[in-house]
Amino acid sequence: MEKKKLSLIAFSGDYDKLTAVFTLATGAAAVGYEVNIFFTFWGLDAIKQKRGRAFIGSNWLTKLFGFMMGGLSVTPNSRFNFLGIGPKIFRYLMRKNNVATLEELVEAAGALGVNMYACEMAMHVLGIKKSDFIHEVQDVLGVATFLNISEGGQTLFI
Repeated sequence: MEKKKLSLIAFSGDYDKLTAVFTLATGAAAVGYEVNIFFTFWGLDAIKQKRGRAFIGSNWLTKLFGFMMGGLSVTPNSRFNFLGIGPKIFRYLMRKNNVATLEELVEAAGALGVNMYACEMAMHVLGIKKSDFIHEVQDVLGVATFLNISEGGQTLFI
């Protein structure tokens, strides 16, 4: 019997949407699925080594974008961001209800063997290098390669 497979395309850099990506990924990996996440554009924030705002990029414009995008610890909510307080409220409520925070889910994904890939094209546009990402990112891929990896399973775009 072929192993079940879930592939996720993480396009959003919003706290709530990234939480959904990593909740699905860790849940599926915990029950034996092969899980692949393809991070592109704003989704790349989830896998940056620098979790706060940092001037990463290859020129002044991409460095400015890198600073504005930030990293995992400064991701905004898609709704009810309240000038940046929204994700702090979510983290508080998650801890209070004994639910893993986004940061904990990212760590769990690595521990559970979730395959994490960065989008080559988005990295070129944003001036980001593989060395800017956490070590759990296995590779930098183009779309065609990710589609090959995803073949035969369920694919979700978040």
